[in-house]
Amino acid sequence: MRVPSLLRRHFATQAARGGGGGGAGRGGSAAAAGGASESGKLIAVIGDEETVTGFLLAGVGHRTVDGCNYLVVKHDTKQAVIEETFRKFTTRSDVCIVLINQHVANEIRHLTNTYTQTIPTILEIPSKDHPYDPKQDFIMQRVNQMMGNGV
Repeated sequence: MRVPSLLRRHFATQAARGGGGGGAGRGGSAAAAGGASESGKLIAVIGDEETVTGFLLAGVGHRTVDGCNYLVVKHDTKQAVIEETFRKFTTRSDVCIVLINQHVANEIRHLTNTYTQTIPTILEIPSKDHPYDPKQDFIMQRVNQMMGNGV
């Protein structure tokens, strides 16, 4: 699924300012890096089967010979696989948002807490079996720190 034009303009502005995590302006075109055109970026998903299936049915899925933009995490998925996928998605120039189930993000909290790039943006989302807890969300923790509401 391509990002709507309003978000696309925002990400283009961020890339032009030098912000973000490697848009098309750094190191070649986005099309060469992962299959997306210069006018669109992808949403990547790391989550349980129900979450990933829902986003795939909504049109988020993108598959090329180089790989895809999603990972289904099952109970037997090794932490190293999740970590590698997270690193891959956060360094791809054609990805602007990484959606990750919060219970999966908890398994790689050491990576999410040290991630500092603006783009791709990491968003923790709930799953069917695991409700969202804002106290565990690293973005909410940063917002609370900036507002002086938390440690």
